Amino acid sequence: MSLGPDPDEVVYHPRDAISSTAKTTAVTTLAGTTASAIQNTLTKQNVGAMGIFTRYGGTIAVFAAMGASYEFVKCASANLREKDDHWNTTLGAFFSGSMVGLKKGTLPAFLGYGAALAVIAGVYDYTGGSLSGYRKDPDVDEVARKEFLRKNRRRPIEETLANLGEGRGIHGPGYEERRRQRIKENYRIDLPPPNAPTHS
Repeated sequence: MSLGPDPDEVVYHPRDAISSTAKTTAVTTLAGTTASAIQNTLTKQNVGAMGIFTRYGGTIAVFAAMGASYEFVKCASANLREKDDHWNTTLGAFFSGSMVGLKKGTLPAFLGYGAALAVIAGVYDYTGGSLSGYRKDPDVDEVARKEFLRKNRRRPIEETLANLGEGRGIHGPGYEERRRQRIKENYRIDLPPPNAPTHS
């Protein structure tokens, strides 16, 4: 007997593939134009400013095709599968990488570039999509988390003293009295107790 949808199940919200594709294509076309301008600037022949489009226009086209194919396939896959996971990114990256291989004009390049980019993007998305490590839980206070880690790894002072000895800021109980005694024995200087009043 079904009591309704599972509350833990994530509800998928469809994406607007056309709008997302248009935005991504605009961004990647601008990036391609920048790359084309850099290529045009670094060329040895003087081809003029229009060389950005006449000589290196293929770079702009590849960037635009990569962005459009990635975003459209990613959104279409998510809408068809009704899941938002790393497989959508993998499929989009395969078609995006294939655009580079398409420029080469061979089937191995088409499949190779697509597979390479699919593996890189898919693994990156699967592992959290972050180069700085795991994502922190926004519901956990960072100060409390660090305090817990310190207490969790804190060792008893007796163990620390047994391993390292006293000094360097590590002092056991009765350290001041032992220090006064050592100074008195070695240098014949009688230091006052730490809490003794000083006479001016």
